[in-house]
Amino acid sequence: MNLTELKKMPVPELNELAQSMNIEGVARSRKQDLIFAILKAHAKKGEDIYGDGVLEILSDGFGFLRSEDSSYLAGPDDIYVSPSQIRRFSLRTGDTISGKIRPPKDNERYFALLKVDEINFDKPENAKHKILFENFTPLFANKKFHLEIGNGSTEDITARTIELVAPIGKGQRGLIVSPPKAGKTMLMQNIAQSIATNHPECYLIVLLIDERPEEVTEMQRSVRAEVISSTFDEPAARHVQVAEMVIEKAKRLVEHKKDVVILLDSITRLARAYNTVIPSSGKVLTGG
Repeated sequence: MNLTELKKMPVPELNELAQSMNIEGVARSRKQDLIFAILKAHAKKGEDIYGDGVLEILSDGFGFLRSEDSSYLAGPDDIYVSPSQIRRFSLRTGDTISGKIRPPKDNERYFALLKVDEINFDKPENAKHKILFENFTPLFANKKFHLEIGNGSTEDITARTIELVAPIGKGQRGLIVSPPKAGKTMLMQNIAQSIATNHPECYLIVLLIDERPEEVTEMQRSVRAEVISSTFDEPAARHVQVAEMVIEKAKRLVEHKKDVVILLDSITRLARAYNTVIPSSGKVLTGG
Protein backbone atom coordinates (compact mmCIF):
# COMPACT_ATOMS: atom_id res chain seq x y z
CA MET A 1 0.00 0.00 0.00
CA ASN A 2 1.38 3.39 -1.01
CA LEU A 3 0.40 6.62 0.73
CA THR A 4 0.91 8.64 -2.48
CA GLU A 5 -1.56 6.48 -4.42
CA LEU A 6 -4.20 7.01 -1.73
CA LYS A 7 -3.69 10.79 -1.83
CA LYS A 8 -4.36 10.81 -5.59
CA MET A 9 -7.71 9.02 -5.14
CA PRO A 10 -10.88 11.17 -4.91
CA VAL A 11 -12.82 11.17 -1.63
CA PRO A 12 -15.78 9.02 -2.91
CA GLU A 13 -13.32 6.23 -3.86
CA LEU A 14 -11.61 6.49 -0.47
CA ASN A 15 -15.03 6.19 1.23
CA GLU A 16 -15.81 3.05 -0.80
CA LEU A 17 -12.39 1.58 0.08
CA ALA A 18 -12.94 2.32 3.78
CA GLN A 19 -16.39 0.67 3.67
CA SER A 20 -15.01 -2.42 1.90
CA MET A 21 -12.41 -2.74 4.69
CA ASN A 22 -15.16 -2.38 7.35
CA ILE A 23 -13.61 0.76 8.84
CA GLU A 24 -16.12 2.48 11.11
CA GLY A 25 -16.52 6.12 12.07
CA VAL A 26 -15.09 7.65 8.87
CA ALA A 27 -18.32 9.15 7.50
CA ARG A 28 -17.95 12.87 6.73
CA SER A 29 -14.26 12.74 7.65
CA ARG A 30 -11.55 14.89 6.08
CA LYS A 31 -9.53 13.28 3.30
CA GLN A 32 -6.38 13.12 5.49
CA ASP A 33 -8.31 11.35 8.29
CA LEU A 34 -9.72 8.85 5.78
CA ILE A 35 -6.23 8.05 4.45
CA PHE A 36 -4.91 7.72 8.02
CA ALA A 37 -7.66 5.20 8.92
CA ILE A 38 -7.13 3.12 5.73
CA LEU A 39 -3.36 2.94 6.24
CA LYS A 40 -3.80 1.97 9.89
CA ALA A 41 -6.14 -0.86 8.86
CA HIS A 42 -3.61 -2.12 6.29
CA ALA A 43 -0.81 -1.99 8.87
CA LYS A 44 -2.85 -4.14 11.29
CA LYS A 45 -2.95 -6.85 8.60
CA GLY A 46 0.86 -6.82 8.53
CA GLU A 47 1.19 -5.29 5.05
CA ASP A 48 4.13 -3.04 4.13
CA ILE A 49 3.26 0.64 3.78
CA TYR A 50 5.26 3.16 1.75
CA GLY A 51 5.03 6.93 1.77
CA ASP A 52 6.81 10.08 0.69
CA GLY A 53 6.82 13.81 1.27
CA VAL A 54 8.90 16.95 1.65
CA LEU A 55 10.83 17.22 4.91
CA GLU A 56 10.26 20.10 7.30
CA ILE A 57 12.69 20.05 10.25
CA LEU A 58 11.32 21.68 13.39
CA SER A 59 13.29 23.54 16.06
CA ASP A 60 13.22 20.45 18.35
CA GLY A 61 15.46 18.49 15.95
CA PHE A 62 12.91 16.05 14.52
CA GLY A 63 10.93 16.58 11.33
CA PHE A 64 7.83 15.63 9.37
CA LEU A 65 7.27 14.69 5.74
CA ARG A 66 4.62 17.13 4.50
CA SER A 67 2.41 16.33 1.52
CA GLU A 68 2.42 18.45 -1.63
CA ASP A 69 -1.28 17.60 -2.08
CA SER A 70 -2.07 19.69 1.02
CA SER A 71 0.52 22.35 0.01
CA TYR A 72 2.84 21.31 2.88
CA LEU A 73 0.19 22.08 5.50
CA ALA A 74 0.51 20.01 8.70
CA GLY A 75 -2.01 17.15 8.81
CA PRO A 76 -2.72 13.75 10.40
CA ASP A 77 -1.16 11.92 7.42
CA ASP A 78 2.28 13.51 7.95
CA ILE A 79 5.20 11.13 8.52
CA TYR A 80 7.51 11.56 11.52
CA VAL A 81 11.28 11.58 10.87
CA SER A 82 13.56 11.01 13.87
CA PRO A 83 16.63 13.19 14.66
CA SER A 84 18.92 10.13 14.24
CA GLN A 85 17.73 9.64 10.62
CA ILE A 86 18.16 13.37 9.93
CA ARG A 87 21.79 13.22 11.17
CA ARG A 88 22.56 9.90 9.46
CA PHE A 89 21.55 11.06 5.98
CA SER A 90 22.46 14.78 6.49
CA LEU A 91 18.87 15.75 5.74
CA ARG A 92 17.71 19.35 5.49
CA THR A 93 14.36 21.11 5.18
CA GLY A 94 13.10 20.72 1.60
CA ASP A 95 14.46 17.21 0.97
CA THR A 96 11.97 15.00 -0.88
CA ILE A 97 12.07 11.60 0.84
CA SER A 98 10.33 8.31 0.10
CA GLY A 99 10.55 5.06 2.03
CA LYS A 100 8.89 2.45 4.20
CA ILE A 101 6.74 3.72 7.06
CA ARG A 102 5.16 2.14 10.14
CA PRO A 103 1.84 2.89 11.87
CA PRO A 104 1.75 4.91 15.10
CA LYS A 105 2.10 3.01 18.38
CA ASP A 106 -0.21 3.39 21.38
CA ASN A 107 0.99 6.81 22.54
CA GLU A 108 1.91 8.17 19.07
CA ARG A 109 -0.14 10.29 16.67
CA TYR A 110 1.78 10.02 13.37
CA PHE A 111 3.18 7.41 11.04
CA ALA A 112 6.98 7.12 11.35
CA LEU A 113 9.67 6.65 8.70
CA LEU A 114 11.33 3.22 9.06
CA LYS A 115 13.62 3.03 6.03
CA VAL A 116 14.76 5.67 3.53
CA ASP A 117 14.58 4.44 -0.08
CA GLU A 118 15.11 7.70 -2.01
CA ILE A 119 16.26 11.24 -1.26
CA ASN A 120 15.36 13.82 -3.93
CA PHE A 121 14.59 11.01 -6.45
CA ASP A 122 18.14 9.66 -5.94
CA LYS A 123 19.79 6.89 -3.91
CA PRO A 124 20.40 7.81 -0.24
CA GLU A 125 24.16 7.17 -0.49
CA ASN A 126 24.47 9.82 -3.22
CA ALA A 127 23.01 12.47 -0.88
CA LYS A 128 26.05 12.34 1.41
CA HIS A 129 28.40 13.79 -1.23
CA LYS A 130 26.27 16.67 -2.51
CA ILE A 131 27.47 20.30 -2.43
CA LEU A 132 25.32 22.75 -0.48
CA PHE A 133 23.34 25.25 -2.56
CA GLU A 134 25.00 28.17 -0.71
CA ASN A 135 28.43 26.94 -1.92
CA PHE A 136 27.48 26.95 -5.62
CA THR A 137 28.97 29.53 -8.01
CA PRO A 138 26.33 31.75 -9.68
CA LEU A 139 26.88 32.25 -13.43
CA PHE A 140 25.10 34.06 -16.25
CA ALA A 141 22.54 31.94 -18.12
CA ASN A 142 23.98 30.16 -21.16
CA LYS A 143 21.09 27.79 -22.01
CA LYS A 144 17.76 29.07 -23.32
CA PHE A 145 14.28 27.73 -22.69
CA HIS A 146 12.60 26.81 -25.98
CA LEU A 147 8.98 27.91 -25.43
CA GLU A 148 7.46 27.53 -28.91
CA ILE A 149 5.62 24.20 -29.18
CA GLY A 150 4.83 24.49 -32.91
CA ASN A 151 1.10 23.74 -32.93
CA GLY A 152 0.08 27.17 -34.30
CA SER A 153 -2.36 27.96 -31.48
CA THR A 154 -2.90 31.39 -29.91
CA GLU A 155 -0.97 30.22 -26.83
CA ASP A 156 1.92 29.20 -29.08
CA ILE A 157 2.02 32.70 -30.61
CA THR A 158 2.37 34.07 -27.05
CA ALA A 159 5.26 31.68 -26.38
CA ARG A 160 6.92 32.64 -29.68
CA THR A 161 6.56 36.35 -28.85
CA ILE A 162 8.25 35.82 -25.46
CA GLU A 163 11.13 34.03 -27.21
CA LEU A 164 11.59 36.96 -29.61
CA VAL A 165 11.12 39.86 -27.18
CA ALA A 166 12.37 38.51 -23.83
CA PRO A 167 13.98 35.05 -24.10
CA ILE A 168 14.26 33.15 -20.81
CA GLY A 169 17.45 31.30 -19.88
CA LYS A 170 18.14 28.61 -17.29
CA GLY A 171 19.22 30.41 -14.12
CA GLN A 172 17.47 33.70 -14.91
CA ARG A 173 14.94 35.60 -12.83
CA GLY A 174 12.09 37.30 -14.65
CA LEU A 175 9.27 39.59 -13.57
CA ILE A 176 5.92 40.08 -15.32
CA VAL A 177 4.73 43.64 -14.69
CA SER A 178 1.27 44.60 -15.91
CA PRO A 179 -1.98 46.28 -14.81
CA PRO A 180 -4.76 44.16 -13.25
CA LYS A 181 -6.83 41.87 -15.52
CA ALA A 182 -4.26 42.08 -18.32
CA GLY A 183 -3.73 38.32 -18.53
CA LYS A 184 -0.70 37.66 -16.32
CA THR A 185 -2.06 34.33 -15.10
CA MET A 186 -2.77 33.13 -18.66
CA LEU A 187 0.75 34.15 -19.68
CA MET A 188 2.16 32.11 -16.78
CA GLN A 189 0.03 29.12 -17.81
CA ASN A 190 1.41 29.37 -21.36
CA ILE A 191 5.00 29.48 -20.07
CA ALA A 192 4.34 26.49 -17.77
CA GLN A 193 2.78 24.42 -20.58
CA SER A 194 5.69 25.23 -22.92
CA ILE A 195 8.34 24.26 -20.35
CA ALA A 196 6.46 21.06 -19.41
CA THR A 197 6.23 20.06 -23.11
CA ASN A 198 9.67 21.10 -24.41
CA HIS A 199 11.77 20.61 -21.27
CA PRO A 200 10.54 17.48 -19.42
CA GLU A 201 13.90 17.33 -17.60
CA CYS A 202 12.94 20.47 -15.63
CA TYR A 203 11.07 20.12 -12.34
CA LEU A 204 8.27 22.68 -12.61
CA ILE A 205 6.65 24.24 -9.51
CA VAL A 206 3.79 26.73 -9.72
CA LEU A 207 3.41 28.67 -6.45
CA LEU A 208 0.14 30.58 -5.99
CA ILE A 209 0.06 33.01 -3.06
CA ASP A 210 -3.13 34.78 -1.91
CA GLU A 211 -5.09 33.60 -4.96
CA ARG A 212 -8.72 32.42 -5.20
CA PRO A 213 -9.33 28.66 -4.73
CA GLU A 214 -10.97 28.38 -8.17
CA GLU A 215 -7.82 29.81 -9.80
CA VAL A 216 -5.78 27.13 -8.01
CA THR A 217 -8.08 24.39 -9.38
CA GLU A 218 -7.83 25.83 -12.91
CA MET A 219 -4.02 25.87 -12.70
CA GLN A 220 -3.93 22.26 -11.44
CA ARG A 221 -6.12 21.11 -14.32
CA SER A 222 -4.37 23.05 -17.08
CA VAL A 223 -0.68 22.61 -16.19
CA ARG A 224 1.40 19.43 -15.80
CA ALA A 225 3.35 20.68 -12.80
CA GLU A 226 3.45 20.64 -9.02
CA VAL A 227 0.94 23.33 -8.03
CA ILE A 228 1.42 24.62 -4.46
CA SER A 229 -1.00 27.20 -3.12
CA SER A 230 -1.89 29.32 -0.11
CA THR A 231 -5.26 30.90 -0.85
CA PHE A 232 -6.56 34.30 0.27
CA ASP A 233 -8.38 32.81 3.29
CA GLU A 234 -5.07 31.64 4.81
CA PRO A 235 -3.11 33.86 7.25
CA ALA A 236 0.07 35.69 6.19
CA ALA A 237 2.25 33.31 8.23
CA ARG A 238 0.94 30.42 6.11
CA HIS A 239 1.87 32.27 2.88
CA VAL A 240 5.43 32.69 4.17
CA GLN A 241 5.74 29.06 5.33
CA VAL A 242 4.58 27.69 1.94
CA ALA A 243 6.93 29.99 0.00
CA GLU A 244 9.91 29.01 2.16
CA MET A 245 9.15 25.28 1.81
CA VAL A 246 9.04 25.66 -1.99
CA ILE A 247 12.36 27.53 -2.20
CA GLU A 248 14.02 25.00 0.15
CA LYS A 249 12.72 22.11 -1.96
CA ALA A 250 14.06 23.79 -5.11
CA LYS A 251 17.50 24.24 -3.48
CA ARG A 252 17.67 20.57 -2.48
CA LEU A 253 16.76 19.44 -6.02
CA VAL A 254 19.41 21.76 -7.52
CA GLU A 255 21.98 20.22 -5.15
CA HIS A 256 21.13 16.90 -6.83
CA LYS A 257 21.90 18.46 -10.26
CA LYS A 258 18.28 18.92 -11.35
CA ASP A 259 16.86 21.93 -13.19
CA VAL A 260 14.02 23.60 -11.26
CA VAL A 261 11.61 26.29 -12.51
CA ILE A 262 9.40 28.21 -10.05
CA LEU A 263 6.49 30.30 -11.35
CA LEU A 264 5.19 32.58 -8.58
CA ASP A 265 1.88 34.44 -8.61
CA SER A 266 2.12 36.96 -7.10
CA ILE A 267 5.32 38.39 -5.63
CA THR A 268 3.46 41.54 -4.50
CA ARG A 269 1.19 39.54 -2.20
CA LEU A 270 4.13 37.49 -0.93
CA ALA A 271 6.01 40.70 -0.05
CA ARG A 272 2.88 41.96 1.72
CA ALA A 273 2.69 38.70 3.71
CA TYR A 274 6.34 38.98 4.78
CA ASN A 275 5.72 42.60 5.79
CA THR A 276 2.80 41.47 7.98
CA VAL A 277 4.75 38.63 9.60
CA ILE A 278 8.02 40.41 10.49
CA PRO A 279 8.11 42.22 13.86
CA SER A 280 7.47 45.95 13.60
CA SER A 281 10.62 48.07 13.23
CA GLY A 282 8.98 51.38 12.36
CA LYS A 283 9.64 50.78 8.64
CA VAL A 284 6.62 49.55 6.69
CA LEU A 285 5.76 49.01 3.06
CA THR A 286 3.30 51.19 1.18
CA GLY A 287 -0.22 50.59 2.43
CA GLY A 288 0.83 49.87 6.01
